[in-house]
Amino acid sequence: MNFKMTKLEKNWVLYDVGNSAFTLLVSTIMPIYFNYLAELGGLSSVDYLAYWGYAASIATIIVAILGPAFGTIADTKDFKKPIFTAALLIGGIGCFAIGFARQWLVFLIIYIIAKVGFSGSLIFYDSMLSDVTSEERVDHVSSQGFAWGYIGSCIPFIGCLGLVLGSDKIGISMEVAMGIAFAIVAAWWVIMTLPLLRTYKQKNYVNREKHAIRKSFARLGRTIKSVKKEKKIFLFLLAFFFYIDGVYTIIDMATAYGTALGLDTTGLLLALLVTQIVAFPCAIIFGRLSAKYDTVKLITVCIVAYLGIAIFAMFLTTQWQFWMLAIFVGMFQGGIQALSRSYFTKIIPADKSGEYFGIMDICGRGASFLGTTVISIVSQISGNVNIGVGAISIFFIIGIIIFRMAANADNEIAKEYAVEKFI
Repeated sequence: MNFKMTKLEKNWVLYDVGNSAFTLLVSTIMPIYFNYLAELGGLSSVDYLAYWGYAASIATIIVAILGPAFGTIADTKDFKKPIFTAALLIGGIGCFAIGFARQWLVFLIIYIIAKVGFSGSLIFYDSMLSDVTSEERVDHVSSQGFAWGYIGSCIPFIGCLGLVLGSDKIGISMEVAMGIAFAIVAAWWVIMTLPLLRTYKQKNYVNREKHAIRKSFARLGRTIKSVKKEKKIFLFLLAFFFYIDGVYTIIDMATAYGTALGLDTTGLLLALLVTQIVAFPCAIIFGRLSAKYDTVKLITVCIVAYLGIAIFAMFLTTQWQFWMLAIFVGMFQGGIQALSRSYFTKIIPADKSGEYFGIMDICGRGASFLGTTVISIVSQISGNVNIGVGAISIFFIIGIIIFRMAANADNEIAKEYAVEKFI
């Protein structure tokens, strides 16, 4: 395989570079600033972690409800780019506006809006994959997106981190430094998207019809019914629901978890920067491995690794353990995300990618409310954040079992096809 990317593939990857800056902000600086506002508001460490989790859950529930419908509408000819752009602007403006929040509840409300825009844009971005590359290159390009997203997001993050940690030395308040940091990330996100907006053209689509929006909802209903009949797709989505839920929960809650344990803030931020650096080569390696090894086996390895990470997190109490956790996450984060995205791209109809990725979002980002909610509830009930985090181990166990069932279903279908062809 020729691993050199085309201009359109590179422009598609650049959006990962842009939006990953927001992801890194959400998992590092943003929870720490919310902790600062929460302490000013008199919240305990357990309530702080819980409310942060509830906010993430609300955002993902909203996307889970709206995502499939808008994804279906976006499959209509020439609709995908405008809807993608609208989601981008909601996320970017929301990210910028967070910097003006001075009260914890206001902060969470704006955060929810920004997170909805961010998660919504990813539905359309992921569905563009079938338009920008070929099936034989999809694993490689998907992995490149995550890989360069991880390393590229470090550029604005390092600047923001220096600004926030050095705010006293340059004579500005923490609130002002945070506001500038959020503005930098918002600008980076939008600017990195411009090449894709200039060159992207929707190749796979459903032709425009009268009452396109109303008919899109009807088409979504038919697709949901057909997914139930497609054993391979249905089982994969069910498995994805559980294992990626755990992955996104760890991403969303990592800094909040470390902060609740009372670990050093600077150490947490640097550890998560290491996660991004480690994730860069590891994501590329998994992309290259997919050319030699079965994608199903590689995804299984990643799920098992995350199960180990979740168990390890239950016993985390010190800074060095958090650093080890950050390295382990970086090793497998890109692989499990990229290969899941490309595997799904290969098993769905290309002209319905928007609606299928909208459904996938329910099982992924849209369903990740379950993990954050479980951590929040278990932490509050037990009064122990370690037990709350450890509770997500069950998601990976269930995910492994169902994913292997999906893989077996895939093999059964292949055997049936071979028999029919022979006959």
